Amino acid sequence: MPLMEQLVSLNKNNKVKCDTQFNQAQNYLLRNLKMLFVIPDAKNYGKGDRPMGHPNTFTLPSAPTEIADLYPASDGKPMAETERHFRELLKNFNRIENHLAHMPDAYVLGDMMMYYEEGNPRKSISPDIFVAFGIGRKERRIYKIWEEGKPPDFVLEFASKGTYRKDLTRKVELYAAIGIPEYFVYDVDRRYLPRPLMGFRLIGDTYVEIAPLATGGIPAATLGLEFHLLDDGLGIYDPESADWVKTAAEAAEGRAEAAEERAHQEADARQQAESKVARLQAELERLKARL
Repeated sequence: MPLMEQLVSLNKNNKVKCDTQFNQAQNYLLRNLKMLFVIPDAKNYGKGDRPMGHPNTFTLPSAPTEIADLYPASDGKPMAETERHFRELLKNFNRIENHLAHMPDAYVLGDMMMYYEEGNPRKSISPDIFVAFGIGRKERRIYKIWEEGKPPDFVLEFASKGTYRKDLTRKVELYAAIGIPEYFVYDVDRRYLPRPLMGFRLIGDTYVEIAPLATGGIPAATLGLEFHLLDDGLGIYDPESADWVKTAAEAAEGRAEAAEERAHQEADARQQAESKVARLQAELERLKARL
């Protein structure tokens, strides 16, 4: 056979061999890909045969329902207008929460979306601080009055330049209509409200302003506490314990200061006793020397 014909025949044989090897490799890869990604066989799938691969053992989270999306957990507004407002809000929230910590059915929270008309997400408000008794202490995303079975028992708002008008008009009307027994509002800057601290109690379906006590405090019957204007901010007084309500940190600091004071008093008493013993011993020695 001529040399040229031999070369052509050799190339044809090599091409057939290469094509065969390529097809074998391609089939091998497809078989493994089916096992890895669980690709069902189009011919058998749906006829009772299970696709190749391992079943999914992970529990997939369900998508949020339309009802959950209907009531958002935020209104997009800031928690407080200024740093001063934020610190006053947080401090007094912690005080009330710490004071009611022994009551498992007392729920204290702030800046949570509260919905008061089922099916209408526009009917909502976000109180700065609110207290609800009898609903249990559990984590909540939002507060729906029709699901909780009741509105909060107490609300405290921190008025600012941007909110004081609503605090004394719309919120007074709304909280009364919702049925919140007591509503207090505190003017942190002490320049916007008629009085820096005002309290309202629901009588029938209307709020009546609470008259201050002789001490100047405004009593909140729902909490059994008194709210006072102090030089450094808002103070909360417990008439039962005859002491100011403190945050957990303030209470711990007070206990530490009391323990330190007791230690000083004990050291002073011990020193005085030792000095008295020393004087008596010296007097006894003088008496002995005279005998």
